[in-house]
Amino acid sequence: MPEARRYQPPEQIRWSEDGDSVVILDQTELPARRVEKELRTVADVEEAIQSLRVRGAPLIGITAAMGIGALARQAVLEADAGSGGELTAGDLRERLRAWCDRLEQARPTAVNLVWAIERLRRAASIAEEPDGVADAAFAAAPGISANESAADLADRLRAEADDILQEDRLMCRGIGEHAAELLRDGSTVITHCNAGALATGGIGTALAPVYVATEQGKQISVYADETRPLLQGSRITAWELGEAGVDVTVIADNMAAALFASDPPDIVFVGSDRIAANGDVANKIGTYGLAVIAKHHGVPFYVLAPTSTVDLGTATGADIPIEQRSADEIRQGFGKLTAPADALVWSPAFDVTPNDLVAGIVTEQGIHRAPYVDSLAGAVDTAERERAERGVASGIAAEATKEGP
Repeated sequence: MPEARRYQPPEQIRWSEDGDSVVILDQTELPARRVEKELRTVADVEEAIQSLRVRGAPLIGITAAMGIGALARQAVLEADAGSGGELTAGDLRERLRAWCDRLEQARPTAVNLVWAIERLRRAASIAEEPDGVADAAFAAAPGISANESAADLADRLRAEADDILQEDRLMCRGIGEHAAELLRDGSTVITHCNAGALATGGIGTALAPVYVATEQGKQISVYADETRPLLQGSRITAWELGEAGVDVTVIADNMAAALFASDPPDIVFVGSDRIAANGDVANKIGTYGLAVIAKHHGVPFYVLAPTSTVDLGTATGADIPIEQRSADEIRQGFGKLTAPADALVWSPAFDVTPNDLVAGIVTEQGIHRAPYVDSLAGAVDTAERERAERGVASGIAAEATKEGP
């Protein structure tokens, strides 16, 4: 097999040079242009999430966390410059509550958004214990002083956002390494929407095993569903895979059944915006139909997502809130009318695939098989305990550094 290099994803999100704003790759401009956009206000962050300038459950959570970290830093800098008045840690916590309350409503289906915001709440010691989340994940942040300054709090919020980003990169790599075992040299994958690097902070979820397998020297080809109505598959997945040098073929969504009947792919890999405790999966609209087709043709259908996407507080897919999008995304999604301007439209952003259509769920903790209830709960518990242990260790190290030799 040819030697391959480690995949380097495009930079989806970063801190600005001065650290008081966030810079994103604006995905609404792809594939025509590669444009960055700076997010400086809570309205900027909210709009970027709602308008799909950033999208994909993990990246939505990362964007909210980094946005709040930047807002906190701005508040401290303004106070230091004398333009924002005196700012205490208590004042900053009140602002943080308002930012969190606003952003966690930006998109209702992606559970990573609430998960990331809850982590910042906990880092600031203002969070309530969320239902269904392991206690260890939300242990009080170590080293908090009663005399803490607003600057100290802002630094901790930024550090927590950095941790969320770095953890996501590790989770993506873990997912890719586990699921690459499902691919052989010459495998053909079909995917829906975009669950690659541009949906995460790392190398992606559904596309991560493609990149890892390619690194291993395997030749992998991918069919990318177009993904109506906003074409995330054709605009983003095809662009991302092309940039990485992976063989990719775009098909319209209604061509998938014909493809399976004539020359079926070897495997289906999709991502998820929320996984219920029983293994029901919410993902971009059209995923359920692809799962039905795959089941009929005997092609294994896998869901790939970090444990942060597993919502143990949601028992089944019937309990997952489904976002309804603007009717104009159907009637004139890219400017030109494609339906009468007054046509009634039903436009859910996601659908739910029942767990009996899922061959396996891959997290950074491994490949999980049905029944999913115990396996997913165990994976979340392990991930959260590992995270808590890292947090305690880093807190102890920080205190040791302050105390000196």
